[in-house]
Amino acid sequence: MAAPLLPPLRWLSADDVVEAMPPIPERLDLAERTMVALATPGGSELPSKIAIHPRPAASFVHAMPAMLRSADLFGDLIGMKWVAGFDTNNALGLPAISALVVLNDAATGIPIAIMDGGPITAQRTAAVSGVALRLYGPVLTGRPPRAALIGAGVQGRSHLPVLGHVLPGVALHLFDRDERRSEALAAEARATPGIGTVEIHGAARDAVAGADVVLTAASFGRAADRQAMTNDWLAPGVTVIPVDYATYCAAEVARDAALFLVDQREQYLANRDVGNFDGYPDPHATLGEAILAGTPRPAGRVVVTHLGVGLSDVVFADAILRNAEAAGLGVELPR
Repeated sequence: MAAPLLPPLRWLSADDVVEAMPPIPERLDLAERTMVALATPGGSELPSKIAIHPRPAASFVHAMPAMLRSADLFGDLIGMKWVAGFDTNNALGLPAISALVVLNDAATGIPIAIMDGGPITAQRTAAVSGVALRLYGPVLTGRPPRAALIGAGVQGRSHLPVLGHVLPGVALHLFDRDERRSEALAAEARATPGIGTVEIHGAARDAVAGADVVLTAASFGRAADRQAMTNDWLAPGVTVIPVDYATYCAAEVARDAALFLVDQREQYLANRDVGNFDGYPDPHATLGEAILAGTPRPAGRVVVTHLGVGLSDVVFADAILRNAEAAGLGVELPR
């Protein structure tokens, strides 16, 4: 009797992943689906990140397994992101963050895809920010929104199209410690649909002054910046979205917020326990819980901190794989 045929195992390079990436509206829907699944009893399985810490200071490698549970077996999603962060790579001209995402067939557990996780990490993070802005962005009347973006790296770039989509006509104010990176990001922003004016600032506080939205995406680890952005930097009613943990956003900004949300409570609390969010309060809710409850945007400040969860990578990877298969992208690897 012949052995059963194994399903194809597809490799997708970074270029393949970018080409197969869903458009922005679908990315936002995928991110919202992920947040809701995390807040739905039995909707997902997401253990804590498994971490090792290589020799370069502040380096890490994380295993991030995740499962999305659907109404039936064939709608389940299973996978894992294997991600490494080495700040020392910047001096070598290499990416500081590198990753792979593996998808498994939900019915058999057999791996069906391996793909470069770099573009997924960038775009799923920006999409969660987009969901937060779509639901809890500033309330404006008669003028374009003003947004401050701190950090001109990969996350800064990935957030540009989302800001232009969710906040059309946005006046963007940029800061990065490296002026050349700021200038490069500003040029890209000016060519991004939905973005209005762009201005570079020589200090983070100047970029933030008067902003309706503040998004911090700075590199981790610079002690002088840690929790530097205090209440007195911020306008009333601002929406603050830190994607760099507490690198810039001070604990008092979250403590005094009218609404403080996180992507997943357990991961946030675990990071707070080890000092990554020293002084921060318990969240009012997760973003998914707020979506399910229909929590309205309050009049005051809203802070949405998202640390990045492996379930987002798996949900995005599934959509990317389907697009890649339809377009014939990638390489089928021999078993």
